[in-house]
Formats: sequence, structure tokens, C-alpha cells
Amino acid sequence: MNYIILAFAIFFALRLVSLAYSIYNEKRIVKAGAVQYGKTNSLLLTLAHIAYYFGSLYEAYSCNQTFGTLAWAGVGVMTFAYIMLFYVIFQLRDVWTVKLYIVPNHRIDTSFLFRTVRHPNYLLNIIPELIGVALLCQSWTILAIGFPLYCCLLAVRIRQEERAMADLRKQ
Repeated sequence: MNYIILAFAIFFALRLVSLAYSIYNEKRIVKAGAVQYGKTNSLLLTLAHIAYYFGSLYEAYSCNQTFGTLAWAGVGVMTFAYIMLFYVIFQLRDVWTVKLYIVPNHRIDTSFLFRTVRHPNYLLNIIPELIGVALLCQSWTILAIGFPLYCCLLAVRIRQEERAMADLRKQ
């Protein structure tokens, strides 16, 4: 269990680093006139993310899970997910936030990743991250219940982002 907690803490700390960068960008782009879309859904996604992480950790603790092959698989999947997160952050730089903002004169990223994968932050970071934390913690109840619920919120977010980007393209 101690290695599960250690791996969990490392990934959670990385998530906090990305959150700090998001907050930094958010303050700056709001001053520049950014408009937020899907405010309620952003809040629900944040709460769901926290609940999923700590629900997984609680399930690992309550079931007295050990660090074995599945936990290693979870570390591998989460490592991939976090590499993708930081690559997306690198690509979007000054406009990347965990919330959905459109800034005046918003640039649309046309790099290989964004041309090849629609919504790479969600498909290559968030979804693998959630699967990875469930594998790490062997939290099958959270995976069975929390993952589909989270995906519903994520589907709403993707539709909101599609609408915001369509409005941007019309400008």
C-alpha cells in the first residue's frame, strides 16, 4: 500500500503543478478579455476529478491493495497520460487552462498533434489518467461507476469546446 500512496502522491503533485500553471494563465488571459464557456461544467469536472482520485485511493486503502503488476500498469498508463498533458501544455502555452476560455484573437493550434487527434488533452491525458489511477489503486468500483460518470461530464465539455471553437472560426 505504501508504494501505491507514493505513486499516487507523485502524480497528484504533478497535477497540482499543471493546476498552478493553469491558474497563472487564467489570471493573465482574463485580464486580456478572455470569455469563459461552460463554467458549471468546469466546476463539476474539477470536483469529479478530485472525487475520482481520492475515491480510488480510498478504495485501495479499504481493500488493502498491494503494489503489483496492475499497479505498475497504472503507473505506466499515468506516465503516458502526464507526458501527454505536459506536451499539450507546451503546445498551447499561454492559452492552456483547465477551464474553457477563448481569448481575443485566439490562435488555433495546428501542430501535428492537434491536426491528428481531436481533443488530445481529453483523449490522451484525461481518459488514460483516470484509467491509470484506477489500475494503480485497483479501484474497480470507482472505475465502473466513476469513469462513466466522468466521461458524461467530459462529453459535455467537448461539445462546449466544439461550439466555442466554431464561434471562434466564424470571427
